[in-house]
Amino acid sequence: MDQKVPKDSQNLAGRVYEPSDYQKKDELSSGLAKTHEQFSDTYMEGEIGAVIDNENGKDIPIGKKGDTQK
Repeated sequence: MDQKVPKDSQNLAGRVYEPSDYQKKDELSSGLAKTHEQFSDTYMEGEIGAVIDNENGKDIPIGKKGDTQK
């Protein structure tokens, strides 16, 4: 059985995020913009168990404001 592949599938697969995707109304641009925003938020938030690497001993945990655990 020979499957027909849409001719624009190569264009879709090679498409990457562009800042203008936030203003575009098509589904692909909207999805790329949303995924980019989610990634950016996660990247900027950082790691849950963040520590300062102490070369002379135990790592120093970085707590958030109001964090009572030590």
